[in-house]
Amino acid sequence: MKTRLNKHLADRGLCSRRKADALIADGMVLVNGKVAELGMTVDESDDVRVRGNEVMTAKPKPVYYAFHKPVGIITSVDPKARDSILTFLKLPGRAFPIGRLDVASSGLLLLTNDGRLSERITHPRYHHEKEYVVSVLRPIDDVALEKMASGMMILGSMTKPARVTRVDEKTFRIVLTEGRNRQIRRMCEALGHAVNTLRRIRVMNVELGDLPVGACRELTKEETKILLASIETTPLAKSPHPNASINPVV
Repeated sequence: MKTRLNKHLADRGLCSRRKADALIADGMVLVNGKVAELGMTVDESDDVRVRGNEVMTAKPKPVYYAFHKPVGIITSVDPKARDSILTFLKLPGRAFPIGRLDVASSGLLLLTNDGRLSERITHPRYHHEKEYVVSVLRPIDDVALEKMASGMMILGSMTKPARVTRVDEKTFRIVLTEGRNRQIRRMCEALGHAVNTLRRIRVMNVELGDLPVGACRELTKEETKILLASIETTPLAKSPHPNASINPVV
């Protein structure tokens, strides 16, 4: 049975569908010796290669990992990249990160070979939560936290409302349902604050907990069950989050 090429690549654990489309657009994918085109379909009899490497015909067993990314590690599986997840971790089976954490940030990063899961978690239209603990270099007031909670202009458009909770005068927690490039750092910079540390502590139902820095573990059966069930039941986000709020210290 014919399948769209981006789905074929995602199903075999190479990347998400969006990343697959980017690889196809960049001419990195060959089908039967010819440069692939966006939207084309393939089946298991076709010879599919990415960057010259043959893509397996059978779907791999799905794998799901939680990784405590250290500061300084790049969220990349490019074999040519230095200090990348690929060189840092030696995972059995092919797995790629779901979304990104910038090099100066640490915390929870999920890895999988399940392209559909990656697509559903990272695409902003599905409204999945990611939680961070952020410290800034000088005290941040409630007005600034309120602006982050209600939505603010960065990169030419408004951010979605968020849940923001103060921890102390320089530290807060923030729950986002989108993942723009360096979003929290850009929000803080727009408010006149420089980020000192930024750590992601939760992605949907999966928590960082006490996982040591640099360590990786398989998700539990219960975590995986809830995670997979949630991508089936979560509706598309059509309006701002109704529960955006701030809980300042009084």
